Amino acid sequence: MSYFTPTTVPADPLNRHETAEIARAREELVREPYVTNARSAEWVGDQIAAVVENPAPLWWWIATGIAAVVASFTPIGILYLITTGVGVWGENNSANWAWDITNFVFWIGIGHAGTMIAAILYLTRQKWSSGINRAAEAMTIFAVSCAGIYPAVHVGRAWFAWYLAPIPNGNAIWPNFRSPLLWDVFAVSTYLSVSIMFWYVGLIPDAATMRDRIKNKILKYFYAVICLGWRGSARGWANYEFCYMMLAGIATLLVITTCTVVSSDFSTSVIPGWHGTIFIPYFGVGAIYGGFCMLIILLVPIRQLYKLQDLVTLRHIDMCCRFTLLMGLFVTYIYGMEFFIAYYSGNPNECGHFINRVYGPYWHTWQLMMLFNCVIPQLFWSKRIRRSPWLAFFIVLFPSIGMWLERFIIIVSSISRDFLPSSWGMFYPTYVDIFTFTGTFGVFFLAYLIFIRFLPVIAIAEVRSVLPEANPHDPPVVEDTRPGAAHE
Repeated sequence: MSYFTPTTVPADPLNRHETAEIARAREELVREPYVTNARSAEWVGDQIAAVVENPAPLWWWIATGIAAVVASFTPIGILYLITTGVGVWGENNSANWAWDITNFVFWIGIGHAGTMIAAILYLTRQKWSSGINRAAEAMTIFAVSCAGIYPAVHVGRAWFAWYLAPIPNGNAIWPNFRSPLLWDVFAVSTYLSVSIMFWYVGLIPDAATMRDRIKNKILKYFYAVICLGWRGSARGWANYEFCYMMLAGIATLLVITTCTVVSSDFSTSVIPGWHGTIFIPYFGVGAIYGGFCMLIILLVPIRQLYKLQDLVTLRHIDMCCRFTLLMGLFVTYIYGMEFFIAYYSGNPNECGHFINRVYGPYWHTWQLMMLFNCVIPQLFWSKRIRRSPWLAFFIVLFPSIGMWLERFIIIVSSISRDFLPSSWGMFYPTYVDIFTFTGTFGVFFLAYLIFIRFLPVIAIAEVRSVLPEANPHDPPVVEDTRPGAAHE
């Protein structure tokens, strides 16, 4: 009769391979921490504040100098445009909307994504976003500022741009509310103001932290002003949470509204390639796509140069790459649906337009767009690539270029060949077009470099709130203060 003695161990019913698989599955069920290496709240504050408190490194001065030189291209190009005329651009009677509106839609798309990422992830209580929210919110403000340059200067007589605002004037001239240009002015100005408030409210607790830490008297006074007397009281935190949540909800609605307005600039016309209801989700998905690409471009160098790998972790990069892959799949689907809708409509002008995209004079632009936006992002199916920050940084450069090519194809290829073959033409950018657009990248990165120098690039309060010690149900961590305990 079989029996077990106290020292007898029953046989393992599973073999070694199955046991190893179970152990691996259990490890995968344990989520990675939002801050790696068991960092404390004190360490989080010290590490993020050190970016502002320490002297600016040499690379920052070099990068800022280069960005300032490149940023000067835009005011020089605009000054030359105003003093000479719109003829210095490559626009003509066939392509009267060209690089100006292409660049406007490109930058406004990145601006949409920043606030949408921060607001929606906050409303859905995605705690992993605590490390990227501040960068996304700042990206919105700088991108929308770059986009706002073009509606003001592309009108030709820039000194009359103030007529776009519905304010009394001597000639009793009121804006044409049926003009898409006016829709853009209202949408962008409203969105920019709410985005600034959303970013500023989230900055208040961190500004108070910097006020209490900084030694420089001028900066201490600056932080004391912008923190609005924050003391960290329970009532202050309750009001802060309510205000931030309300602004997140308003910003999310404004993102949808602004995407609708910008897409309506095209879909309300009768031009082949523009007259379609798919443009609203088209522009929304494209905005999120380009925004996540730009966010990775901004975060990867910063986490490396400022030693923030424990705060912007591989998990953050991985999640951003996953969203980039998802948006890439959506964009690919929309590209296919455009061709199907044109075929299903039975309209020869619509069908001819999409055939022109593939085989017309801008065929190389369309092929590059499909390669950059649809094919290359499929590399993110690999977990190893998603968790290789610099490889991900290199990959997202291509969709960023592809999203600009997409806007170029939508705008230029549609209006360069309309209903009358006699009015067909080609658009070729001039050096003023290229000069002005290149300068906007300098403006964007110069503003971002100044931002990370004087304000916390990562939200200190948000990161502290996701630490284990912030959870009242988490077991307390008792620090061993014995001499030599740290070396045991």
